[in-house]
Amino acid sequence: MKLRIAAATCAVAIVSSCASKPSDIDAAYVSPALYEGLTCDRLREEATAVSARAIAASGVQQKKADNDALAVGVGVVLFWPALFFTKGDGASAAEVSRLKGEMRAIETASIKNNCDIRFETAPPPKNQKPKP
Repeated sequence: MKLRIAAATCAVAIVSSCASKPSDIDAAYVSPALYEGLTCDRLREEATAVSARAIAASGVQQKKADNDALAVGVGVVLFWPALFFTKGDGASAAEVSRLKGEMRAIETASIKNNCDIRFETAPPPKNQKPKP
């Protein structure tokens, strides 16, 4: 019985140390005041730059999440020392969070300045059924 509890505890600890998917990372708070004094053209430039950085950071984070999932799968099924290769969230997750916050702040400033700048969200996964 104690062995099962120990094994379950280890499994939870290992899985929780995996890197998060970018879509699961919450936005950090960034004050919209940083962007409210900008013109619509300047806000569009900032939106483009932040969006490009967010795409790059999300790609890095997704690769980390995929590698961690692979290491856990190999570790659980074949070779338990592979579990030590999971890296978890780090600087790239913090970067994704900050950039998401900047995107929200730019949208908020855009609404206040009547600039109509909106960031597109990712479509729902293909395995989800559309709502009627």
